[in-house]
Amino acid sequence: MKAKGKVFKYGANVDTDVIIPARYLNTADPLELAGHCMEDIDKTFVNRVKPGDMIVAGPNFGCGSSREHAPIAIKASGISCVIAPSFARIFYRNAINMGLAILESAEASAAVNDGDELEVDFDSGLIRNLTVRQTYQANPFPEFIKRIIAADGLVGYIRRK
Repeated sequence: MKAKGKVFKYGANVDTDVIIPARYLNTADPLELAGHCMEDIDKTFVNRVKPGDMIVAGPNFGCGSSREHAPIAIKASGISCVIAPSFARIFYRNAINMGLAILESAEASAAVNDGDELEVDFDSGLIRNLTVRQTYQANPFPEFIKRIIAADGLVGYIRRK
């Protein structure tokens, strides 16, 4: 599995309240959630994001409430992968359950800039910054997580079984 896209860069402790503000939690529709993704931290995000793009952030991405709406909104907006040094534990689990690829790499988080173009190989964990011709390493997904993400989330994975 591979992904390629432009980077949206954010800082540390991006919480679920800015990923998808609570005022939009009255819906579970992924496309409606995507229309408000990141708006409290980046009002231009929804107008600029394209399928395949990636979020790179600082540590503790997805902290805050345990809402599943956050990874749903990110994935539905077209983001193919989120890269950060660390993720809040519940967000990490929700992201995998929803089929959103997430990778831990402190090196990539520190070096990558907003607007850079990345190519990610989920099998090897290799992150290539095509803009500055650098590579960074993340832990590759274990096989069972690859299967969950390929099935578009845990529900899809269980249905295939």
